[in-house]
Amino acid sequence: MKAALVGADGTLLHEERRATGRERGPEAVVETILGFAADLRAYGEQHFGEAAVAAGVAVPGIIDAERGIAVYAANLGWRDLPLRDLLGERLGSIPVALGHDVRTGGLAEGRSGAGRGADRFLFVALGTGIAGAIGIDGVIEAGAHGSAGEIGHVVVRPDGPECGCGQRGCLETLASAAAVTRAWAAACGDPSQDAADCARAVDAGDPTALRVWADAVDALAAGLVTAITLLDPRTLIIGGGLAEAGETLFTPLRAAVEERITFQTLPHIVPATLGDTAGCLGAGLLAWDLLATEVSV
Repeated sequence: MKAALVGADGTLLHEERRATGRERGPEAVVETILGFAADLRAYGEQHFGEAAVAAGVAVPGIIDAERGIAVYAANLGWRDLPLRDLLGERLGSIPVALGHDVRTGGLAEGRSGAGRGADRFLFVALGTGIAGAIGIDGVIEAGAHGSAGEIGHVVVRPDGPECGCGQRGCLETLASAAAVTRAWAAACGDPSQDAADCARAVDAGDPTALRVWADAVDALAAGLVTAITLLDPRTLIIGGGLAEAGETLFTPLRAAVEERITFQTLPHIVPATLGDTAGCLGAGLLAWDLLATEVSV
């Protein structure tokens, strides 16, 4: 877990990390989050002379931001968790905003990172899975049911691998960091190898690695062109673990996307710049946005 105190101007004033400890069960994780938040607020009082006036929290899975409920998180074992209310109670009834982890990271990248100044952007995180955040004039579009941007479940290979969502050939089964890890470990015969190892082998000119990498890039380009066709973003921001490969990813990816473009306008395809601080910064922005909304009301 990562947490921070965030100033009104978006400055990260203080950051901390703690183990999630999900092996202890969902209730213990919730208690750890509540305790972490309370400790952070106390730190602010002690070192900055004032307590936090609002809180933002970003979690994985399906969320209901309007009601402040973490609806479902497979990795954490949550179902219908009233996280906003629980945090509000622990923090002395201050306002609390709840957000989706990738959309919250996308909010930060859009306002303060690689998408700064772009009126329309798409942020795509390539990690264990693939998820996206649709940015419009500095605000993230959550969709009618809170699940907009799930680009990882766009089918790009109908006869491809089975996905946990029940479909076959979803983008994240072929182009996520986890997918590249699986493909490379199988191709090189070493189960200890991962996507970063594959990227290094690509740089070294390994023909097997080049094939695995090209397959992933081709699938990713297909998914991104679908998103470009639907959303027409000005800037396309790529983040997550796979993006750490730098130009080993971006050079062939830009070429593959451009190759597939016909009538669409090619967006700027850029790496995310905030790294793993994006979630903390985005959660802080959610909190400040919530305060601004309450003041205007």
